[in-house]
Parts: sequence; C-alpha cells; structure tokens
Amino acid sequence: QVQLVESGGGLVQAGGSLRLSCAASGRTFSNYIMGWFRQAPGKEREFVARISGSGDSTYYADSGKGRFTISRDNAKNAVYLQMNNLKPEDTAAYYCAARLSFAAPYGSWGQGTQVTVSS
Repeated sequence: QVQLVESGGGLVQAGGSLRLSCAASGRTFSNYIMGWFRQAPGKEREFVARISGSGDSTYYADSGKGRFTISRDNAKNAVYLQMNNLKPEDTAAYYCAARLSFAAPYGSWGQGTQVTVSS
C-alpha cells in the first residue's frame, strides 16, 4: 500500500486551469498504476484518467479528453493532473488512487482535493 496526499485544488473561473498533484509514500511508486477520480455532490465517483507505472501509457474518460493531462514523476513519487479549459461541470472533489495491476482494484486512495469552477 502507498499513502497518497492530493493538493492543488481551488476555485477557478470557467476556462481556467488547475494542476492537481498527488504525493505518494513508499519506495515502489513506479510499480503502481495511478488514477484520478472525481465525485461531485450527489453523484457517484467517476473515473477521470490513469497512467501506467512507467508513464508511457495513459487513458482518459471522455469528459477530460483534450482538456486534461495525467503525468507522473517517479523520481518524486508524484502524479499530476493538468486541467485546462475547466467547466462548471468539472466541479468535484478529486482523488488520486493506486493499484498494482489492471487485475487489481484501486487499493490506496487519497483524501481528495476540492475543485470548484465558477461560471
């Protein structure tokens, strides 16, 4: 298991940008597939993006394609979510999560960081 701590959320106007960060503990960070999820009030948690352990493979939900970019720095034990052209519907608590393989569930979760996009 890794310990995850998100940061970088805040209030931004529609069309603006934010960069979320997720700091991970542990010496085997590069072994983990990392994902970003979000949950808006009254809605279920939804997948946003994921990145492979090496960083050479990424995948996005349709909601973020072309606007969001997931990246990681294994030397810093960190994963990032760059969000551009934000929309009010992107308002949610954003969580990073880790899993060891595509066959495993996301077993480690951060506490979340709030993103609010005003119109």
